[in-house]
Amino acid sequence: MRSLLRLWPFLRPVRARFFTAAFVAVLASCIGLVIPVVLKWLVDGPVAARDPGGAWLGGGYLALLGVAEAAMFGLRRWLVARPLAAVEAAMREALYRHLQRLPVAFHDRWASGQLLSRATTDLSLLRLFLAFPLTFLLVNGTTIVVGCVILLVQRWSLGLVLLAPVLPLMVLCSVIEAKYALAARRAQDQLGDLTTVVEESVLGIRITKGFGRHRSQARAFKRLTHRVRTTELHKARLLAWIWGVITTLPEIAIGTALVLGTLQVADGALSAGTLVAFLSTALALRWPVDSIGFLLAMSNEAATAADRYFEVLDEEPAADTATGDKAAGDRAVSKASPDGTGSGELPGDGLRFEGVEFRYPDSAADAPPTLRGVDLHIRSGETMALVGATGSGKTTLTALVPRLYDPTAGRITLDGRDLATLGREEARTLVSVAFEEPTLFSATVADNVLMARSGNGTAGDSEGEGRGDGHDEEEAALSRALEVAQADGFVRALPEGAATQVGEQGLSLSGGQRQRLALARAVVGRPRFLILDDPLSALDVHTEALVEAALRRVLATTTALVVAHRPSTVLLADRVALLSDGRISAVGTHHELLRDNAEYAALMSGGGSRLEGEEVR
Repeated sequence: MRSLLRLWPFLRPVRARFFTAAFVAVLASCIGLVIPVVLKWLVDGPVAARDPGGAWLGGGYLALLGVAEAAMFGLRRWLVARPLAAVEAAMREALYRHLQRLPVAFHDRWASGQLLSRATTDLSLLRLFLAFPLTFLLVNGTTIVVGCVILLVQRWSLGLVLLAPVLPLMVLCSVIEAKYALAARRAQDQLGDLTTVVEESVLGIRITKGFGRHRSQARAFKRLTHRVRTTELHKARLLAWIWGVITTLPEIAIGTALVLGTLQVADGALSAGTLVAFLSTALALRWPVDSIGFLLAMSNEAATAADRYFEVLDEEPAADTATGDKAAGDRAVSKASPDGTGSGELPGDGLRFEGVEFRYPDSAADAPPTLRGVDLHIRSGETMALVGATGSGKTTLTALVPRLYDPTAGRITLDGRDLATLGREEARTLVSVAFEEPTLFSATVADNVLMARSGNGTAGDSEGEGRGDGHDEEEAALSRALEVAQADGFVRALPEGAATQVGEQGLSLSGGQRQRLALARAVVGRPRFLILDDPLSALDVHTEALVEAALRRVLATTTALVVAHRPSTVLLADRVALLSDGRISAVGTHHELLRDNAEYAALMSGGGSRLEGEEVR
């Protein structure tokens, strides 16, 4: 119940219609209990007196009661259908919004299939619970209580016979339901794992086919489906036990009451109409009692789904500003001077890393931090190349600037403003990023590129209001960004130009095309700070030269940090920083480091002569 009660905030906006629907359902169920009373009058009156007119009248009453009961159950369904669909939509939107606010470290830990199953399967279970089990646990519970009172009033001795199984039913159901709850949670977690495997198999289908691993993948999938099947069969066995117990004990009680009642009618101690009414009431209670088993099972599954849903919602979102991050606030205060300005906080101060240390949240306690005491100043308007061996922490360092992660210690400043004091939205307005992996969305080319423009959702949002000048500005920005990334040529060649859908992950495009669109997305908003993580790795030599020429114009108007693995990329920078074992070990021009730093020379070996030649050219 604790898990299910947490659904109340989502249910509150539609509570009037929901409670009205529940009341209507209870009333309809109670109407069904009036039918045995009419039967008693019919048997003891018109039937006993052989009065055909009275029998027709009684039949009419029964028909009216049946129609009223059916109409009220139909009204209940109409009352809850639309509101509960709105509740499910609100819960799904709340989950999606929360996922967007959670830190990247959370997404590093969680499998995408588990999140997907919570947003789809679990929410469908919760909507089904609100629409059916929640209402009918109340309705059937009320029906059982009212029916038991009617039974005791009609014949208390026979009523006690029917109530005899109540205690053993409660004990047995509680034991089985506890086991069923554990099995339900295990099944839902396994379905989440299965969803992850299906998603990865679809996204990685080229790898699977390229290495001929479809059979081994199929065997792995079969093992997972077998685990889910085993758990579902275990659930089915437990549910069968519940159904068996709930069906058998009441049936025995009804049979015993029938025999005893018949004997009392034969002895003249009980009228035939009373026995008919008594048994009709008992049979009217059969469905509410039988349904308790699967209603409780569905409620257990819903409680498990609620637990899984709120597991995500209970995750703390990343603090948006230093006011929500005490450690960041303390760092800002410790660095500030008495007049309220931080050290080196000058207009146009560029990008500074001051004593930056970073450790991933899920790293072992005794593991060294990924970054240790990083001090680096990229002057305003300067382009700095970041070079280092694989695993030295280059990508981690660049991820700190747009606040995908926050430093464990130290601070980062943008033009003298402590990054920890900026909201994430403001920070990401100032900073634009092109990641090493050029991720695209199932949208048009224009949507993918323009999503980086400040205050812009997607290109499609401009269709309505503000289409005039704003649309022209977007078109101009799009053309400029595509030209810088040397993507305008292949985009024009697409079937619908920039309006062409690129498909999931952009896999309908080549690696170089995806990388150029990612680069265009990074530069489209003319950001104050630009972070490029090996932006040209997938380009051929000729395209790379064209992109470099256009990119130089962009870098001249921004402060940029460029992760470089290729000598040609290093040439884009004014200076080079060497990251070694989580520290900045050297800073200088390419020629200085090549001459004075053996580690840098080793990293650049094989490309040094090319660098010299390109630089001369």
